[in-house]
Amino acid sequence: MPARVISPFSVFLMLCLIIFWGSSFVIVKELLQEGLTPVSIATFRFLVAGVLFLVVLLVNKARKSEYRLRVEKGYAKTLVFLALSGVTLFFIVQYTGIQMAGASIAAILVCLLSPVLISIFSMRMFGERLAGKQVAGIGVAAVGTFTVVAGGAWDVQGNIGFLLGSLVLLLTPLMWAGYTLLGKKVMEKYDPFLIVAYVNILGGLLLVPFSLAENSFHLIFAMSLRSWLLILFLAFTCSLVGYFIWFYVLKRVRAAVASSFLFAEPLVTALFATTFVGEKITLFAIGGGILVFIGVLLVTLK
Repeated sequence: MPARVISPFSVFLMLCLIIFWGSSFVIVKELLQEGLTPVSIATFRFLVAGVLFLVVLLVNKARKSEYRLRVEKGYAKTLVFLALSGVTLFFIVQYTGIQMAGASIAAILVCLLSPVLISIFSMRMFGERLAGKQVAGIGVAAVGTFTVVAGGAWDVQGNIGFLLGSLVLLLTPLMWAGYTLLGKKVMEKYDPFLIVAYVNILGGLLLVPFSLAENSFHLIFAMSLRSWLLILFLAFTCSLVGYFIWFYVLKRVRAAVASSFLFAEPLVTALFATTFVGEKITLFAIGGGILVFIGVLLVTLK
């Protein structure tokens, strides 16, 4: 039974995690400003991450001969779906949204709406009825989302790119909810890190056709050392180390306790975005983000 009280070390690790994941939106924005495309950033990140995950799996197997690397053939389609919804399509859409609408808006819509949708879908799957508090939370989150999207578009004088980018970003919580709920079933049977590793490896490989289609592999030879270091940060810190921290803490505290730290991601992103890429955080984004956050609390907290 996981401990109910989180240790200071686990708190430190979770703070590191939200800094890693919160800053990733801004790092992608910087890479976009250096001339990379959303598809190329996602491809380079997850090809590197896939290699790192593969190395760790091989090390685990070498250290423990009983460590199981095989997954039943019946789960092949499931792994492909997880790779597409959790990596390939998810990050193409997310990075496109960051390019069009900004890092802060992406963090608000991705990080805060996902818990709401996961709660709604999981209740529907298990035939549970929504309580009045949860219905109210969904309504508040919906109003907050509308405030972020419509208010932000009005604030930038009807910028169609911002509006389209925000609408594109609304697809990411849907994909993440599907990834989370289906992935949970697979991770109950296999080592969660093994599944995440395969999803990252497969997701990176499935990104290759998209890069070939847009002919972006030639950007490899034009990238600066700084760009490669940023890609490596995304692959190593946000992907590999990030999931190590996540599963380490999950083994020691309740999932609800660990997940509560993730609500701070948009704040971290906003601070990094205003400091390093000069984004302006509008009152609509702040107000809408607060409403979505309140909605999340009403829907998810018991």
